[in-house]
Amino acid sequence: MSKSLKRVRRALEEAGIAADVVEMADGTRTAAEAARAAGCEIDQIAKSIIFRAETSGEAVLFVTAGSNQVDATKAGDVAGEPLGKADAALIRAQTGFAIGGVAPIGHLNPIRAWWDPRLSEFATVYAAAGTPRHIFPIAPDVLQRMCGAIDADFTG
Repeated sequence: MSKSLKRVRRALEEAGIAADVVEMADGTRTAAEAARAAGCEIDQIAKSIIFRAETSGEAVLFVTAGSNQVDATKAGDVAGEPLGKADAALIRAQTGFAIGGVAPIGHLNPIRAWWDPRLSEFATVYAAAGTPRHIFPIAPDVLQRMCGAIDADFTG
């Protein structure tokens, strides 16, 4: 089992969440792939989108519904500073995850996070579990609380 997957499982266990991490036969690198694999609507996929905050240089997280796109200008307004593309090294250093398997929880370092209210319209959402092949189902309010994410309008 990968270190990334172990961190996600540990974060769930420490929060008292009995979420079943599922390994998918097919990849789950995209929201569409994850939705097909999970047998759910695409908007039930909680995508973890990472940007580089240009002033602070830190990575910031936007958890959004599968079909939504994060608008960088709106997201920058929410974050209070301009945002740019986060490279693989920054993402790995801040979160401990590789692109394609970034989980919204279990990060190596604290991360500022915002939440797409569309996700809260479902009883269950699915998020990456630290690898491109693993996802887990969870109640959106529980995931939002675990992420420490703030409701915000950042999609376009």
